[in-house]
Amino acid sequence: MAARKKLSRKLAKRRASARGAAKGNGLSAGLWFEKLVALQKRLRARNGCPWDREQTHATLRTYLIEEAYEVLDALQSGEDAKFAEEMGDLLLQIVFHSQIAAEEGRFTVVDVIREIHEKMVRRHPHVFGTKRAKDSAEVLRNWEQIKAKERQAQKAGSTSHEKKQATSVLDGVPRALPALLEGLQLTKKAARVGFDWDAVDGIFDKMREEIGELRRALESKERPKIEEELGDLLFASVNLARFLKVDPEIALKNANAKFLWRFREMERLVSETGRSFADVPRAEMEALWDSAKRGEEILSATPAARDQ
Repeated sequence: MAARKKLSRKLAKRRASARGAAKGNGLSAGLWFEKLVALQKRLRARNGCPWDREQTHATLRTYLIEEAYEVLDALQSGEDAKFAEEMGDLLLQIVFHSQIAAEEGRFTVVDVIREIHEKMVRRHPHVFGTKRAKDSAEVLRNWEQIKAKERQAQKAGSTSHEKKQATSVLDGVPRALPALLEGLQLTKKAARVGFDWDAVDGIFDKMREEIGELRRALESKERPKIEEELGDLLFASVNLARFLKVDPEIALKNANAKFLWRFREMERLVSETGRSFADVPRAEMEALWDSAKRGEEILSATPAARDQ
């Protein structure tokens, strides 16, 4: 009962925080956005901030990626104020890059907003047009068809070299994506045109096949072959995640967090004995791991502990 009351108070606090944030001092989202754009322009001006003035698209790449991951962390935390703050940091990156481009006469933040607005209208004909979609699967199929037409139109106005490259269903997946996300996007696109497994058992069979090939590569001691076969196994794992409608990046992040918690719990248990972790025998480490795992299971099963 006490745990439920504590949870209710937390939820009420989060809702109150969200309501306060939504007020925005009486200004609309559009006005706040204009203020943000003007602020970034001022920081980049002659008498602005030296650090902001030094930045380029290239130097900001790391921050763009970091802010995206911080948004994911904030989402996972369940703290609305933190979530809103981190999304603001990510939004600033868009405004920052747009300001640099505007200074170079390439495009402005207005072009960025117009492009995405027109794209969303164009790719939702079942909402803004006469086309109908009975479910989300049909929406995704239509989306891919529209994207394919857009790519063909872009190639029609491209250089002769670009025109020679064949149009593929897999076009549009950036090679710069992290490998897990790239694999997920590639298999999603292939599945949408029917290149998919009939059942999950087929993917498990494929993974067993890849494990066998990896074992044979290990026997050969050929590093390039080992890397290739391990890559095939990882790709099959990503395909399994996609088939099960699980984001492999998020699943792996959660597994990383689980390992981090358990390992730190092992270190804590060892420190209570006055020893260094490096001095603990391997067999005892295994026992400590099992103890940490049991402790984690108890915590996850206790509502009061989860709310702390």
